[in-house]
Amino acid sequence: MSRLSPFVLALPLLLGGCATVSDSPQQQLELHAVLDYREVGGVGCILSNDMGRWFVVAPGRVTVTRSTKPLSVSCKKDGAVVAQEQFGSRADVAGVIGNVVVTAGVGHLVDRYTGAGFSYPQNLTVVMEAVKVRDTLALEQRVENPVF
Repeated sequence: MSRLSPFVLALPLLLGGCATVSDSPQQQLELHAVLDYREVGGVGCILSNDMGRWFVVAPGRVTVTRSTKPLSVSCKKDGAVVAQEQFGSRADVAGVIGNVVVTAGVGHLVDRYTGAGFSYPQNLTVVMEAVKVRDTLALEQRVENPVF
């Protein structure tokens, strides 16, 4: 037996609480868009984090890759309403406890690096805002000059 064999045999014990080994790096989310306290359908949304980008039509479900970084959501419908939101990820409590007990914290470091031990809220809601028409915007920004 080589010197590496005891380490290889101990590796499953060290990573037993590690979400990278036991959990999927993917997470399914449900996305809803709201305008004036009512759900809006047919809204095109792009979700992105440091692990990738995903497209979904809200209301709908999408599978994203977990990360420690926030999930950015950008939505638009017919150029008339838009939304920009960010949702932070949180460490899974059971995974953190397992990492501390089983791996003395080593698994938590691995999960933090890969994002596997973190998750986003299961249901995401973005608040849509009406886009101002270019003419209306020009009138609002118009400067009244008494000289001319």
